[in-house]
Amino acid sequence: MKTILVTGGAGFIGSNFIPYFLETHDDYQVVNLDALTYAGNLNNLKEVEANPRYTFVKGDICDRALVEELFKKHDFFGVIHFAAESHVDNSISGPEAFIRTNINGTFTLLDVARKNWIKAPFESVNGKERNPFLHVSTDEVYGTLGETGLFTESTPYAPNSPYSASKAGSDLLVRSYFHTYGLNVVTTNCSNNYGPKQHQEKLIPTIIRKALAGEPIPIYGDGKNIRDWLFVLDHAKGIDLAFHTGKSGETYNIGGRNERVNNQIANTICELLDSKKPRTDQKSYKEQLTFVKDRAGHDRRYAIDATRIENELGWKAEENFESGIKKTIDWYLGLLS
Repeated sequence: MKTILVTGGAGFIGSNFIPYFLETHDDYQVVNLDALTYAGNLNNLKEVEANPRYTFVKGDICDRALVEELFKKHDFFGVIHFAAESHVDNSISGPEAFIRTNINGTFTLLDVARKNWIKAPFESVNGKERNPFLHVSTDEVYGTLGETGLFTESTPYAPNSPYSASKAGSDLLVRSYFHTYGLNVVTTNCSNNYGPKQHQEKLIPTIIRKALAGEPIPIYGDGKNIRDWLFVLDHAKGIDLAFHTGKSGETYNIGGRNERVNNQIANTICELLDSKKPRTDQKSYKEQLTFVKDRAGHDRRYAIDATRIENELGWKAEENFESGIKKTIDWYLGLLS
């Protein structure tokens, strides 16, 4: 039985990944280290809390003594690193937490893994030659695109917010531990995730929540920003593949090939809610759409070319946006029933 450390597993993506991973791999134990900030919620993991192969530890990835203690106690085979401050608006108003968690926290994890798995540069501890460290990142490190083109693994980094700059910094630290020490690292950069368990501050949950509450639905600027949307379970499957079969030192972009303008997202959700849970006055939820002042440094368009992970690892998104958004809305409506 192998044991892995998952960081930030009570957050949106991690709490979708852990149940999938435990169900798919019965030869693994998972230790979930999460500080339970505002974005972490143990209710997201109710389905695994009684699983004997699952352990939760409340703690901070910047706490080196704690991370070292966990490595010593559990002799981890691998690390899957989700933990991050990730809300762009919060990074604009309070960037310090993003630098601390995303850069310093990633450094702590990398360095403790190095001490436990590497005797000297490119000389592994016996039995730990292939211990993997998978770092989960974002397409926002690449900056913004024009009307055409896609982000590839070779796109130069050009982050435009404190959040994306902190993730770019963490990506480069991960890269350096491969090139300097030979640590078996893999990085994944994903497009915008959506699905069950997402924090209410994000775009899609905000639209659903505000609509059902009868409140104005805020849309930044002109609503014409474009994102590539990835259903969270598809992302979990891609991470699993990259963890097990990704090439050491390499990066894999994971995207859903589902580009949508924010206005399209809002209109689609409103139309589905009109059908699934009509307003009592029979008017459309679209009447609640309200344009608000744009976010500072708001990137215009993101879109990922997922060719590499599709061709090399055999991954493919199973959900398109139409199927995924229906599942997402049904999940949120289920919370109200």
